[in-house]
Amino acid sequence: MVSVVDDVTAEIIALKKQRDAIILAHYYQQGEIQELADVTGDSLKLARAAAAVHNPVIVFCGVVFMAETAKMLNPDKRVLVPDLQAGCSLVESCPADKLRRYQEMLRANGRRFQTVCYINSSAAVKALSDWVVTSGNAVEVVQKRVPPDYEILFVPDRHLGAYLQEVTGRPMILWDGACIVHEIFSLSDLLAMQRRYPQAKTIAHPECPKNILEHADFVGGTEAMRQYVARHHEPTTFLVATEANMIWELQRHYPQHTYLPVPGVSCACNRCPHMARNTLEKVRDCLRDLAPEITWQPEFDKARAVLSRSLLEPAAQTATQPAGD
Repeated sequence: MVSVVDDVTAEIIALKKQRDAIILAHYYQQGEIQELADVTGDSLKLARAAAAVHNPVIVFCGVVFMAETAKMLNPDKRVLVPDLQAGCSLVESCPADKLRRYQEMLRANGRRFQTVCYINSSAAVKALSDWVVTSGNAVEVVQKRVPPDYEILFVPDRHLGAYLQEVTGRPMILWDGACIVHEIFSLSDLLAMQRRYPQAKTIAHPECPKNILEHADFVGGTEAMRQYVARHHEPTTFLVATEANMIWELQRHYPQHTYLPVPGVSCACNRCPHMARNTLEKVRDCLRDLAPEITWQPEFDKARAVLSRSLLEPAAQTATQPAGD
């Protein structure tokens, strides 16, 4: 007997061929969506993949700011997202008008700075920024592309910003934003797991607070985590402090290992409620209806220039004048 999921999967495959579409999926999507995707990855990998797409239709299975990035890098492509309500707590923590006022205040007080924004931000915030970074390229951008005589205003993730400040030695003005998934990992549970599995390796995303990162064997974005795991050939137990769907990707490629999710303070594992809004049925429906669609917005023009410079051009490029100067 064919299951409902199999029926939906078959519909998606047929519609994808009919629409000449490509499906991009973030590592935080549920496994059944990742399994159907043409490309899976972190924000940096998916942004670069989107820039190289030849298909006329892109279905972006992630959250809306990621689909907006794909649209900005492909203005002539139709970019679909399964659910327009798939938001992000970091995006919500940094409204563009509030950032603009803060930048104006800093300039009025004689502060000489460049704004570096995490990709988990709105297009309007990206348009106000000098650089856009992902967890995969943030260290490189801060070290090689922001002039040493400028301060850095880092928005919106204070935990990633604090981690970058420590790793690079560059002082930063930190925006007070955080990811609702990574901020609530339970330190007491992590320490208990480490006592129970003393040979295990703890891997943590830099969006986690410092008290979690201090107890990790490896800190890096999702793609860096995958590469770290790949370097371990002997069966190993990994304690994973990031969104729990990342484990599906790790198990698919490196099944010899054991993966245990680090619990949150209020749940057995941490899953992003925004990422979870995407389902197979919604992927099918957006391919069928060619909607919801990300449409071009006025702020996309400037944001696109910042994105392209930050994510697609080599680091040897000359640093820019600060946004707004």
